[in-house]
Amino acid sequence: MNHIAVITDSTSYLPRGWATRDGIGVVPVQVIVAGRAFDETDGDQAQKVADALKDWQPVTTSRPTPARFLESYVEAVANGATHIVVATLSRDLSSTYESALLAAQECSVPVTVIDSRTIGMALGFAAIAGAQAAKAGASGPEVAAVITRRSAAASTFFMVDTLEYLRRGGRIGAARAVMGQALQVKPILTVTDGSVVALEQVRTASKAVARLEELAAAAIEAAVACEADVDVAVQHLVAEERAGALATRLRVRYPRVSVDECPVGGVVGAHAGPGLVCVVVSPRA
Repeated sequence: MNHIAVITDSTSYLPRGWATRDGIGVVPVQVIVAGRAFDETDGDQAQKVADALKDWQPVTTSRPTPARFLESYVEAVANGATHIVVATLSRDLSSTYESALLAAQECSVPVTVIDSRTIGMALGFAAIAGAQAAKAGASGPEVAAVITRRSAAASTFFMVDTLEYLRRGGRIGAARAVMGQALQVKPILTVTDGSVVALEQVRTASKAVARLEELAAAAIEAAVACEADVDVAVQHLVAEERAGALATRLRVRYPRVSVDECPVGGVVGAHAGPGLVCVVVSPRA
C-alpha cells in the first residue's frame, strides 16, 4: 500500500500544531543574528530577529542544507513513506528548493520536489491540502498536483512598517527609502510568479491596513463567485494588535470564511522588519 509523505519548509509558517495534526514534516530555514544561527522553528527566533533589526545588528538568512532535508526524508521512510512530496518556498526567494532536490538524489524512495512559487501561508495551505489528499488515498503525482494548484491559486498581500529593512536588504535604493520615510509611505507588496513585487504605495499605516482588507476582500469575493471555498490567514511580525484587528474585521465581513492568525518567522522578518502585516487568501482549488 502506498503511503505519501508531505514535507515543507519552515517559511510555510503553519500555525502551532497543524503540521503534527496532518503529519507534515517541516525542515527549518535558518536566520543568523549577529553571527549566531537559529532554526526558524525555534520558538523565540522571530523576536530575536525583530530585536536585532531594531538594534541595527546584522541579520541574514540561510537555506537548509541538503543533509537537513535528507534527515527528514529518512524519517519519513522509516515511518512507512513510499513516496515523498516536498513543497518549498519560491526558488526566486531562496535556494531551499535546490537543497531539497539535491537531497532527493540520496533518498531510497521517489521524491517529488515542488517550487511553490510563493511563501508563507500560501505555501502552508497548499501543504495542508496535499497532506489531506494523501490521507484520502491520492497518489504521489496527485498530491503534487494538489499542492501546485493550491499554491498557484493563492493571493498574498503585505505591508511593511518602514522601508528601512528593504533598503538594508538591497531591495530598494537608499534615496527611495529616505523619501518614503519622510512621506510616511507604506508599500503594499504582493507575490507574483515567485517574486515579491511592489503593488501600491499608501500613506500611513492605518490606510495600508485598510487597503490590505480591501485587497483580501476582492480575492475572497472572486473565489466565492467561482463557488470555491476559501481559507484566509493574517500574518505578522511583532504586530499582533494590528493583525488581530484586521482578522476580526475580515471575520465580521465574511462569517463563513475561516480566518486564522499566525506570525511569520525570522526569515521573512529579516527582510520585511517588525510591523509586517500580511494577508493570504487561498481558494481550495
